Amino acid sequence: MGAALQMTAFGLALLATLFLLLATCTDCWMVNVDDSLEVSRGTWVECVTNMQDGVRTCDQYDSILAEHPVKIVVTRTLLITADLLAGLALAVLMLGLDCIKFLKEEPRVKLQMCYGAGGILGIGSILGLVGSVWYAVDVYMERAMLMSHNIFLGVHYDFGWSCWLGMAGSTGCFMASVL
Repeated sequence: MGAALQMTAFGLALLATLFLLLATCTDCWMVNVDDSLEVSRGTWVECVTNMQDGVRTCDQYDSILAEHPVKIVVTRTLLITADLLAGLALAVLMLGLDCIKFLKEEPRVKLQMCYGAGGILGIGSILGLVGSVWYAVDVYMERAMLMSHNIFLGVHYDFGWSCWLGMAGSTGCFMASVL
């Protein structure tokens, strides 16, 4: 395997893992498009920002073990698992790089480590993508259900940047696993 290809795969995997971690930790999965208040919901916290004076208040969800909507529990679980797998894959991939002196006399083992890291990244990318898309589809279905019943609450939710970051990180992990 070429050193340039290995470094490209490692750089992409590192960036994609950072995207996944940021998506997991941030609170902007779903935002409203109202002029007076900005409501952003995430998997860990919900924040309201008054657009008039800029005051922001956030409410953390009571407990991880408390009863939450299914979309939050599934998204948390899948993204945390994807984060852990991507971190493990980064460590294995780093040890398998040709420029690292670990097991320098065993090129077959290093190659197998790279392939194993690619497999782990692939699984993590699928889990992250399923979690991100699950949340996005649930937000869309919630909005479509309100619209079909002619219910307008004055708040229109859209996908936040955390949702897009989760999808981008998962796609990056998948591309790195292919490399």
